[in-house]
Amino acid sequence: MAMRNWRAKTAAIAAVSALALVSACGSDDNGNDDGKGNGGGDAGDGTTLSGSLTGAGATFPNPLFQEWIAEYSENVQPGVTINYQSIGSGGGVEQFLGETVDFGSSEEYLDDEELGIASDGRGCEAVQFPVVFGSVVIAFNDPALDGMVLTSEAIAKIYDREITNYSDDELRELNPDMDLPDQEILPVHRSDGSGTTFVFSHYLNTEVPAWAEKYGEGKEIEWAEGTLGGDGNEGVSQNIAQNPGGLGYVNQSYALELGMATAHVVNSDGNAVEPTLEATTAASEEAEIPENFQFTIDGIGGDGYPISGTNWIFTYACGYEDNTAEILKDFWTWAMSSDEADELATELGYAPLGPDLKERVLEQIERTNNEG
Repeated sequence: MAMRNWRAKTAAIAAVSALALVSACGSDDNGNDDGKGNGGGDAGDGTTLSGSLTGAGATFPNPLFQEWIAEYSENVQPGVTINYQSIGSGGGVEQFLGETVDFGSSEEYLDDEELGIASDGRGCEAVQFPVVFGSVVIAFNDPALDGMVLTSEAIAKIYDREITNYSDDELRELNPDMDLPDQEILPVHRSDGSGTTFVFSHYLNTEVPAWAEKYGEGKEIEWAEGTLGGDGNEGVSQNIAQNPGGLGYVNQSYALELGMATAHVVNSDGNAVEPTLEATTAASEEAEIPENFQFTIDGIGGDGYPISGTNWIFTYACGYEDNTAEILKDFWTWAMSSDEADELATELGYAPLGPDLKERVLEQIERTNNEG
């Protein structure tokens, strides 16, 4: 399957969706309230759906979401259009709780307080489920640094501006066979409310006591002076590429698409692990996933890459028009059950959910609009 140019498509869809963002309850009912799309919940029944969805949130899965949307709209349900705005996890949660989109997306699950806000506002429970795993990589401006080994302590010191040069003794000790340049490090971070920042800061928060005491974790962090902010994974990638000495954390798929040099990060077993699909899958398999799907991926060892995260989708158990609900359930069921969706994920460096977890997620998807 030929890979589309997702970056160009993202720009086009963002421009359209900025003008077309509508509320979850504002879609037209086209009379297909019992329909299921091919490849969806009742794959192959021949029923056609038509209509539109709007979603907003994480930039982390945006390359994959644009491919999923294109494949679904072109080859599964051509009558359906889906506009996904890559605005960051913080914006996605805000838009979802404000009921201005049909679904939200974040790399941090909705906590109990946010679930309460959703329930109070909508009059029914929010539904949340994971759809894909991915790695947050440390990317470099300099191709010669590809494969540079970093520990959680070294990464924390770089972002705290305690380590400011690639020739620092601590970095040289970690990389005795690499000719490290005498070059100032410019750490780049997300300037928007970001699930990628949550994954990154949660990793440092659990691994480095000094980081936990000074910075903690969250979608937004009070960064040290001397660091540079970028809007979205796109903005961080651009700032890394355009600034000598640039170093930053981005979703692996952005680094792959741009051909960026990336670090090998030491995990809890002391193994310096390259951020490959296999290493992301190994990390995801160590996650303990409760019934409410509120979990993080911590303490990764073995062959697992240690900075790994999850993307969640949010819908509601009531309040949608029937046609909107059917499209929502059909699209996400297709994404969780079709070989094409898994192939697109692996091509972009994301790890699909395992079979047992997919079964649990499919049951959760069916809760969408079931109270209404």
